[in-house]
Amino acid sequence: MSDSGIRAVYPGSFDPFTEGHLDVLDRARRLFDEVVVLVAVNSGKHPDTDEEERAAAVRAIVPAEWTSVTVAAWRGLTATYCRRHGVEVIVRGVRNTTDLQAEHRLAAMNQSLGVPTVFLPAQPALAAVSSTAVREARPG
Repeated sequence: MSDSGIRAVYPGSFDPFTEGHLDVLDRARRLFDEVVVLVAVNSGKHPDTDEEERAAAVRAIVPAEWTSVTVAAWRGLTATYCRRHGVEVIVRGVRNTTDLQAEHRLAAMNQSLGVPTVFLPAQPALAAVSSTAVREARPG
């Protein structure tokens, strides 16, 4: 990663990484010089795979020509990652008002730790897609 430009992080459990996530990432990479997809551990969620496996799955989906995008696995606070890696802003996608309320609380916490959050609304055609719905639709 270079030493110039605005670096952003797009954190999530990404279990799995959906079309909606890819759309938010595509828009984020057009707004910021570098974007790190931060595949994180969320204590409230219990994914079928660990963060390293999910990070590998995200890497396989992100187009190779998106050279300003990297993927990293992380255990810990997003704000801590940002401070340690010189990331200036957090990007979050929001599908609806329920998402926005939850994300607003997280954004306030991260702002208090020195890292602002930018919200990108989901495209209407993708707003109904959640990782939970995609997981539940998988053949068992």
